[in-house]
Amino acid sequence: MDLKKSAVVLAGGFSERFGRDKCLIEFTGKPLVAHVLNRISDIVDECVVVVASEAQRRALSSALGSRAELVVDRYEGQSPLVGALTGFECVRGKYSLLLPCDTPFVSAGVAELLFDLCAKRSAVIPRWPNGFIEPLQAVYHTESAETAARAALEEGRHNLSSMIARLRRVRYLSTLVLEQLDPGLLTFFNVNTPLDLKRAESILGGGR
Repeated sequence: MDLKKSAVVLAGGFSERFGRDKCLIEFTGKPLVAHVLNRISDIVDECVVVVASEAQRRALSSALGSRAELVVDRYEGQSPLVGALTGFECVRGKYSLLLPCDTPFVSAGVAELLFDLCAKRSAVIPRWPNGFIEPLQAVYHTESAETAARAALEEGRHNLSSMIARLRRVRYLSTLVLEQLDPGLLTFFNVNTPLDLKRAESILGGGR
């Protein structure tokens, strides 16, 4: 690996509530994933977007241009773990920021802090006061995460927690700390429904 920081964006999910691929949902005239890339492209050395099919790859290709490499899931059984493993295999960075495609307000400041804290760690994962963690907005030591993800998948497990359980030296970072960088923690705001999309438009209209 000859790069320091990579981003892996998972864009293969289908939204039943929207009735189409979530990565293709438009927000202010651009696919949701384009907003994610715009926010983090300046802090990473490369971006890889993982999709579930060749049809998705073709649909996104013209919209994203050269801002990211588009790759199709390499394993059967569509899941975040499959997408993450595909991404970890494709990137060249020592550390990888793992993100979903539906967080248009992802914070570059939060991401930079996660990268900074991941030195000599296998992962830095945000954790809420109630114990809930955010594995899809975390930074991983790429080689360690790839090995752990593959082992979990070989055992028939498809959730990210199975990968994380195989990692050593994981640091959990309180969202109370992150809130100092991102008041309101909009970095974790997901667009899951048409109502969420309207809320996102309202937030953007307010200057975020």
